[in-house]
Amino acid sequence: MVGWVTALKLVPWGDVIEATPQILQAAKKLLGATRKGKADATATGSIADAGTEPTLPTDVQLRHLRERVLQLEQEQLDGAALIQSLAQQNAQVIQAVEDLRQRNHRLTLVVTVLACTCIGLLVWTFKQ
Repeated sequence: MVGWVTALKLVPWGDVIEATPQILQAAKKLLGATRKGKADATATGSIADAGTEPTLPTDVQLRHLRERVLQLEQEQLDGAALIQSLAQQNAQVIQAVEDLRQRNHRLTLVVTVLACTCIGLLVWTFKQ
């Protein structure tokens, strides 16, 4: 339990907290754009059911499809930026945990040396 507390102390929480609103905003924007795109595509009839006659002229459908492709490309770019931001934060957490692991290893060595020294001193004291 103490190890996790130390690991959490090593995380640059100021940076994480500072980046959180932007990540949250990007996630909401991405989700909203995805929902809006689905609703728009369904409402305008640009997605025709298989085997039915299109309700809009072909040029209008083509324009809607082009707009939808552009929107999807933007959503993909937004998603990639969000994923990159999350990956950077994840890398910071991983680095903090690795630092903690190394400190824990050093501390274990120091405690082992101290324990051996104390035992040696106790043995030496009782022999005197």
